[in-house]
Amino acid sequence: MKEGDGMNRAIGVIDSGVGGLTVAYELMRQLPNEQMIYVGDTLRCPYGPRPAHEVKQFTTEIVRFLLKKDIKMIVIACNTATAFALEDLKKELDIPILGVIQPGARAAIKSTINNKIGVIGTEGTIYSQAYVKALKQINYELMVTTLACPSFVPMVEKGILEGKQAEKVVSQSLKQLKHIQSIDTLVLGCTHYPLLEKTIQRVIGSHIQIISSSEETAREASAILQEHHLLAQNTRKNEHCFYVTGNLQDFMKIYQTVFKENLEVLNGSTIGKVNL
Repeated sequence: MKEGDGMNRAIGVIDSGVGGLTVAYELMRQLPNEQMIYVGDTLRCPYGPRPAHEVKQFTTEIVRFLLKKDIKMIVIACNTATAFALEDLKKELDIPILGVIQPGARAAIKSTINNKIGVIGTEGTIYSQAYVKALKQINYELMVTTLACPSFVPMVEKGILEGKQAEKVVSQSLKQLKHIQSIDTLVLGCTHYPLLEKTIQRVIGSHIQIISSSEETAREASAILQEHHLLAQNTRKNEHCFYVTGNLQDFMKIYQTVFKENLEVLNGSTIGKVNL
């Protein structure tokens, strides 16, 4: 696609489930003229424990679905899919494609004072060492501690975000990290985790700065669209589309939680189920 062509086309947003709604929210807030088409693969969530070839296959299936919608850009709002599929897709697609790991890494480097950063994520993201590589590529002297938290995504997908059960699971999961007193910044290396941010902050302590990649990803998406002359020119109200592969009721609970303070932006949106 030539630069400037189809500037009023939609942005496609991909996630393994509902966590990417935190990125979609920021995209809508920072880019109010843009239309979003979101696909959450809730049926096959979580991606974290899956082998790389499966994550690549699932991500490619969603990309093919979105390309049929004539989109102008793709945001992979899933850290595991970013780690395993982003580079291959960049080579295959002729539209801009952005992941969440590089923006998250840059935000963490801006935040840290003592150069000691913790990263929590799914097994796949942590095993890939994607954050360690992204962080050290910018500053090799950083000390990076990583920890997989496999219980977080299933808990979020069930809508358990606060309360005794959530606090118990988060506390048990972060026990190892809490002993590392020197980190001053913690990267939420999964887009599901910001939905647990209040609980994580209580457990990890107020002295540690928590970083979510959502805001930084939206800022970078804006810059890329501007660079390619693809920023939407319309000022009409956009009708966003949200598709999931699994249970719609479960999705709606999180959807309403994420957008509770700004539900009016979703009036007229399409919400439906899709078979990939």
